[in-house]
Amino acid sequence: MNRTDKKTFVEDFRAKIQEAPVLYLTDLSGLDVKSMTLLRQQLRDSGAEYLVVKNRLVKRAVADLDMPDISEALLGPTGVVLGYEGVVEPAKVVSDFAKEHDDKPVFKLGVLDNKLVSAVEIQRLAELPPREELLAELAGALEAPMAALVSALEGKVQEMARLLDALREQKEGDGGGSPDAEAASPEAESEAESPEAEAKAESPETEAEPSGAENDSSESEN
Repeated sequence: MNRTDKKTFVEDFRAKIQEAPVLYLTDLSGLDVKSMTLLRQQLRDSGAEYLVVKNRLVKRAVADLDMPDISEALLGPTGVVLGYEGVVEPAKVVSDFAKEHDDKPVFKLGVLDNKLVSAVEIQRLAELPPREELLAELAGALEAPMAALVSALEGKVQEMARLLDALREQKEGDGGGSPDAEAASPEAESEAESPEAEAKAESPETEAEPSGAENDSSESEN
């Protein structure tokens, strides 16, 4: 690798580190080309990248970056895992791969959220369920309370509907007699109180008075 190639690698690697939310350093001792090619493919499928690097160039690339010191892990053959789409998946891929390839590669350390994580902590991450499974469990945990809330709201709506029906029936029951009977009563009162009715009631007495007066007149003449 000439000077130009080294400069290009340092610049590209620095950009990749800044883009990736997680970085794992591994010791790839004992892995052949075929195995590394398979590991690269599996990591690529998980949204990560695997780079075989020269330690001194990595030191140069991270020298001016605001990140923890990883120089203690930059010894011996080094393979760098850059995770772009998740934290657990790349660690799980490397861990599962090592189980089938004589415990190779081996985690050295990592950088997550700009903090150092040990090989033991990376292995714990690898034992977590995959992202899809975690999301499914979270959705299930949220779904149960949500279903209970919906059921409670439906019960309240039904209870309110029954209460409104009961109030409507009570109001109709308090209305009393039929509208025809109520409409007839004012007419009857009107007829009873009219002047014509009073005149008819008084007319016999009025006609009887002159008759009495004529009798008195005839008696006086006699």
